[in-house]
Amino acid sequence: MINALNELKVGDSGIIVSFKGKGSIRKHLMEMGFVKGANVEIQRVAPLGDPIEVKIKGYSISLRKEEAKNIEIEIV
Repeated sequence: MINALNELKVGDSGIIVSFKGKGSIRKHLMEMGFVKGANVEIQRVAPLGDPIEVKIKGYSISLRKEEAKNIEIEIV
């Protein structure tokens, strides 16, 4: 099952399968370590849903909801 990263709940994890954004959005995400095949786990979500804290490659990174919408995840 494939979902956008922002649709996952705390504790959910999955593998990045694709990106929706183009150009600068995609480049920005890849520079932060969001690459195809990487394992991602949702650690925290702020009370209003923004930002989302994820763990990827051993690092905790916070993303805005708008950024997270561009990352498609296959739930493991």
